[in-house]
Amino acid sequence: MYVIECLDGSLYTGYSTDVLRRFKQHASGKGAKYTKAHPPKRLIYYEQFDNQHAALHAEAEFKKKSRKQKLTYITENESDLPLLEAGKMIQ
Repeated sequence: MYVIECLDGSLYTGYSTDVLRRFKQHASGKGAKYTKAHPPKRLIYYEQFDNQHAALHAEAEFKKKSRKQKLTYITENESDLPLLEAGKMIQ
């Protein structure tokens, strides 16, 4: 599960088995319909799960939260994983 902050400040949540590849797709305009209309600024959070079912469940539950609840969740579950910005992606 991953969370992208878009240029307009909105948050986009998705699921992928390869977050870096998926973020590059979003940043290049080939991602979801939402991120085509709301270009991504940076990847602000991602979390790994043991299986697809757990990841999809976490994504669905996260999407039910208010923006404030989402930001609190991200702050409370911060990890040491590197974050990515659209113009400064790892090659």
